Amino acid sequence: MSDLAFPADHSLPAERGFTADEIDTSRPHPARMYDYYLGGWDNYAIDREAADEVIRVHPQVRDSARANRAFMQRAVRDAAGAGIRQFLDLGTGIPTSPNTHEVARESAPDARVVYADNDPIVATHAGARLTNAPGTGFVLGDVRAPAKLLADPEVRSLIDFDRPVAVLLVAVLHFVRDDEDPAGLVAALAEALPAGSRLILSHATGEPYEAYAEGRTDEVARDGVLNVYKNTTATLSLRDRAAVERLFGPFRLQEPGVVRVPLWRPDGPLPTPEEINNTIFYGGVGIKE
Repeated sequence: MSDLAFPADHSLPAERGFTADEIDTSRPHPARMYDYYLGGWDNYAIDREAADEVIRVHPQVRDSARANRAFMQRAVRDAAGAGIRQFLDLGTGIPTSPNTHEVARESAPDARVVYADNDPIVATHAGARLTNAPGTGFVLGDVRAPAKLLADPEVRSLIDFDRPVAVLLVAVLHFVRDDEDPAGLVAALAEALPAGSRLILSHATGEPYEAYAEGRTDEVARDGVLNVYKNTTATLSLRDRAAVERLFGPFRLQEPGVVRVPLWRPDGPLPTPEEINNTIFYGGVGIKE
């Protein structure tokens, strides 16, 4: 059993400022592959072919994707329960209900949410699924350009940077290469945030789960997955827990720290150690002091 679980026509509204030609369908896109892992339909044949190859070499990828999504929902509920009323969801991916604003508004009906992604396909669905309620917005932008993203008028119209903000980087930074300085991007985001703000982050790893005695890195599965992502629009960079912890920078980690996502404040029965071993996402939440 491997211990790595890796991780139609669309009309484009003119007001979003881009055209159908800007959608790259020549290569698989990680966001559309992730949508396929979650059972969605907002993807192209080339995305499905790449995702199927990942599933072939590591069949548990869909379980990992679902566990990661559940972590996001628990972390958002925790933030809303602690009084956070503003959320900035970066690299949000194809909308999958319940989305961030739906989760936050379970306990905070006044929560405001801005979504951002660099894939125009995501924007085609934003109006129907993400921004069809007051207090939500969408920005076509890239986490690799944090200053530009934070200065966007849509962000500034909904997010008050004098009040705490929860920033989500869920399954995003493993698509940022080391030479693109993912820790520096987090630091740039943190600089714009007031004390009390939160960072909700998850990240793929190639490490075995330390509490599973039979755990080991399945190098064949790992390399097979990495090879698939070499041909997508964003290569995959697996990092160990220590490297993921460093990404939090100025954010103080909350208990239980950086852990496999099913172990972050679970609200139901825990998976077995082998199942946790097969869930390749680390997750954590930090607070800016």
